[in-house]
Amino acid sequence: MPAPLDTLQSLTALNVDNASSALEQGLDAIKSGQTVFDLRNVKAVDSVAVSVMLSWQRAAHDAGITLKLKNLPSNLKSLTKLYGVCELLTSLEAPPAAAPAATELQPH
Repeated sequence: MPAPLDTLQSLTALNVDNASSALEQGLDAIKSGQTVFDLRNVKAVDSVAVSVMLSWQRAAHDAGITLKLKNLPSNLKSLTKLYGVCELLTSLEAPPAAAPAATELQPH
């Protein structure tokens, strides 16, 4: 079964001006089975964006699914860090590359 269309790509702002409609749009997408929200087109955010995303995550959790957020704008990532909720918002962002582990020389 193909993944449902990502309806959140139409979102260009996630702020106080559109919080209610963005919240409903995300909740409707979750109800229709969407599990990945691509926020690449979101340019304007404020602190309400964090609340909306947490509400989406709660709704997904209640529905028994894992919601993945991808392409979060840097200003939105900064807000999630500021509020200490990075780990509550599942993301598809690649984790920073870890430094290579030192290898021990084994005697022969």
